[in-house]
Amino acid sequence: MSHRIRYVMVGGFLGAGKTTTLGRLAAMYRERGQTVGIVTNDQAEGLVDTATLRGQGYDVGEVAGACFCCQFDNLVSTVRALAEQGAAPPDVILAEPVGSCTDLVATVVRPLKELFAAEFDVAPYAVILKPGHASKVLGNEGGTGFSPKAEYILRKQLEEADAVLINRVDELPAQEVDALEALIAREIPGKPVVRMSARTGAGFDRLLELLDGKSGAGTTPDLDYDVYAEGEAELAWYNSTADVAAADAFGLDALLTDVIGRMKEALADENYEAAHLKAVGVSDGGFGVANLTSGDGPVTLSVASDRTVPAGGTAELILNARVAGDPDRLTALVHSTVRAACEAVGASVSLRDERSFRPGRPVPTHRLTDDPTPTAFASTPAGAATA
Repeated sequence: MSHRIRYVMVGGFLGAGKTTTLGRLAAMYRERGQTVGIVTNDQAEGLVDTATLRGQGYDVGEVAGACFCCQFDNLVSTVRALAEQGAAPPDVILAEPVGSCTDLVATVVRPLKELFAAEFDVAPYAVILKPGHASKVLGNEGGTGFSPKAEYILRKQLEEADAVLINRVDELPAQEVDALEALIAREIPGKPVVRMSARTGAGFDRLLELLDGKSGAGTTPDLDYDVYAEGEAELAWYNSTADVAAADAFGLDALLTDVIGRMKEALADENYEAAHLKAVGVSDGGFGVANLTSGDGPVTLSVASDRTVPAGGTAELILNARVAGDPDRLTALVHSTVRAACEAVGASVSLRDERSFRPGRPVPTHRLTDDPTPTAFASTPAGAATA
């Protein structure tokens, strides 16, 4: 590479709003004349986020099979591939790590800064916080639906951040946002806080200003990899693609929201907490996206396709589910709910490219911490099935 690419990574727990944030940031960088590439990340292939961002017209590379930390060489090669495929390398790379990963300063930020300084100019690492998680985890109120080990991951994400982004401030009264910021200051002191809404764009000028700043030394908090690995392993991962054939005409957006709504109800019946459910539907050149970011939250249509699939027509659905529960049972619930939603509109469905598993133990390629003592890791690659 003949010039340094600005590497902007925005983290946050599952359902925090990372993809919507990156999409809005990408548009802002473009508006000021900068070229943008995006790298998404997941424990398996078939990511809704990749399809969503490509549908918005961005060049997107996907690092699948494990977190950025465990697929560091793949991350670097993916960025290089994005740089080579265009007329000129991108000015900015936006990177979205897996929502259940932490320790990213030691395993991604510092290795990029210290080993690849000639290629990358690394921005401050910001982590998005969903308000519902803040009071329950930082305030020790409980009730997230996740185990203490999974909540441990969320807390460590915030501890290592250069800045904390309180998302969805448009949905909260000002006094509640004030209380959340005070809670962050008490529990994780010294962190800059940005109040924002990925949906409306509120606070994004301040966020962009922060990301334009110089990356600091970064914080590498004490991390128990046994607790971290066990917390990830309590989450069930499911990805698939569904081919839908219409006998009668139906609205694509209505089908997407019905699929996610039925999944929400089925998970509640099993007492499974939904970390994030996503469905993207593609038909006739258009696409829509429906999602759910918590078991007690609403199903939202974040992108409307405004498409009607005609009788005899087809649609493709990409489905992602991240749930506190058993992977095999989750797979069965997805099968039954997707089929029921399709039957309700007189359509047939065939599921393919299924991946269902618990994440394996993280094994970073590099780990550069404040502690000079070497860190030992188990040999099971992250993303390997352990159920």
